[in-house]
Amino acid sequence: MARILTLALHGLAIVQSVTAAPQLSPRATVSLDAWLASETSVALDGILDNIGSSGAYAASAKSGIVIASPSTSDPDYYFTWTRDAALTMKALIDLFRNGQTSLQTVIMEYISSQAYLQTVSNPSGSFASGGLGEPKFNVDTTAFTGSWGRPQRDGPALRATALIDFGNWLIDNGYSSYASSIVWPIVRNDLSYVAQYWNQTGYDLWEEVSGSSFFTVATQHRALVEGSSFATKVGSSCSWCDSQAPQVLCFLQRFWTGSYIMANFGGGRSGKDANTVLGSIHTFDPNAGCDDTTFQPCSPRALANHKVYTDSFRSIYSINSGVSQGQAVAVGRYPEDSYYNGNPWFLTTLAAAEQLYDAIYQWQKIGSITITDISLAFFKDIYSAATVGTYSSSSSTFTAIVNAVKTYADGYISVVQSHAMTNGSMAEQFSKYDGFSLSARDLTWSYAALLTANLRRNSIVPAPWGEKTASSVPSVCYATSATGTYSTATNTAWPSSLTSGSSATTTTSKSTSTTSTSSTTTSACVTPTSVAVTFDEIATTVYGENVFLSGSISQLGSWDTSKAVALSADKYTSSNNLWYATVNLPAGTSFQYKYIRVASDGTIKWESDPNRSYTVPSACGTSSAVVSNTWR
Repeated sequence: MARILTLALHGLAIVQSVTAAPQLSPRATVSLDAWLASETSVALDGILDNIGSSGAYAASAKSGIVIASPSTSDPDYYFTWTRDAALTMKALIDLFRNGQTSLQTVIMEYISSQAYLQTVSNPSGSFASGGLGEPKFNVDTTAFTGSWGRPQRDGPALRATALIDFGNWLIDNGYSSYASSIVWPIVRNDLSYVAQYWNQTGYDLWEEVSGSSFFTVATQHRALVEGSSFATKVGSSCSWCDSQAPQVLCFLQRFWTGSYIMANFGGGRSGKDANTVLGSIHTFDPNAGCDDTTFQPCSPRALANHKVYTDSFRSIYSINSGVSQGQAVAVGRYPEDSYYNGNPWFLTTLAAAEQLYDAIYQWQKIGSITITDISLAFFKDIYSAATVGTYSSSSSTFTAIVNAVKTYADGYISVVQSHAMTNGSMAEQFSKYDGFSLSARDLTWSYAALLTANLRRNSIVPAPWGEKTASSVPSVCYATSATGTYSTATNTAWPSSLTSGSSATTTTSKSTSTTSTSSTTTSACVTPTSVAVTFDEIATTVYGENVFLSGSISQLGSWDTSKAVALSADKYTSSNNLWYATVNLPAGTSFQYKYIRVASDGTIKWESDPNRSYTVPSACGTSSAVVSNTWR
């Protein structure tokens, strides 16, 4: 029934976009925190609906196959793209690592599907002769043989990155044998492809420009670096990773123009492109500094590029009219875009926010912000008093800048909030004239972008990939390549559960006289960094009165009632006066909170003292919690 309602709402929106005056989503009237609390669930459901064969919109897709969109005409996106699927699965693995253990099965099914998909001969080549660079396949895992922009060389790198992340989790939780026998063979093939073909041209992530793409090269460098480390962990090696990674990094420097990152060599455009922002956020390492060589999100180059990229859309979209410099606007792929007449995209607007959340995390971890001549224009847009220098975290300037950047980042999410459908669904694009959804509906990548942006907003970051040990640029660049090892990954025999603690790891100890083997059962339990906390409040209200949650932490508005979390009354009955909301909170965080009533005229009434207190659970295996209160 829920899916029928969703389809009906999609149909209604199509009618409105033709016959009615532009309207913002009703969600735009609630706080951003409240919207995200519900939208993250919508986004996760939207992704799962698009994964075969149990997904509501992917029933004809093979198990573990991620479809780009349920749309089968104008445009037809009912295919699986290696790039989109890998980025989506990386987002799910992030959630899995942070307590969403129910995603285990779909992750394993995806990995198994990729082991087979690697072997499918296609127009880009066979298994060991370039076929891994084929961008998309039919959902039944057969080759798509129609005309297309091929090859696209980012897919293998992104798939390797996603699988390595899960493989590292397996190792950390006592399942090393599955990391080495199932995950590594698939990853090794992708790393072999990257090392062999990184220095050859291909189509960019928008599938329009043939040449060398910043996004592709940046993600290839990351894959080779963490691929080498992963190989060591599973008792193997990746010499082709070690020999090529420095040269990939060397080539990456060529994309810097002096004022922004050139997205592509080839194509004849300005090069101002979301490609570059996406490259920065998908090579974000939480242990890295503001390193220019890898274009980390807080680096002077990446921040300068963020401004140039964002500014290129301020005057070309009608919906951005009247928005001041230094405030968030809707952004698209690149200013010359003509696809569907060139519009903002949900995923690119979310990426602009995510880079800024990443930067805030890095500044806070480093303990300072450094403004250079390169990044000064970015900082002056959002903090007019900015000057070149370094500002420690104890300074008022540091605090002011972080707050300004947070507000700026939230502005991009608010743009998305305003143009998402009333049921929370997100298409590929929204109109530059009136903001209504366009192109493919329920785009999987849009939902993945929402989830990762929200995680970074809450300072929940991915595992480091080794940037600090791989950011030294060789003095001379060489146009090289290396031949790795291609071998069909045939083992996809997963256990029924990886999170119950039933797995055993075997260690072998040797002495001069005997060899003994002992098995130790390890409890493979996820230690959360985020917990979905549901606040249940019993409060008898009158018509027009609403209940909100306010508290001492940013997720609850930092006591600012205009940013309080709205509670829902959709389960309210005369016998059960329940108001509730679910908020993702950092594990282990202690805070104070209170409920407030807001009357129809805006009058605010706080519940009586004292403040309530709560500490978010942090025990391993915890993904959710419930807090029950009654109005006082």
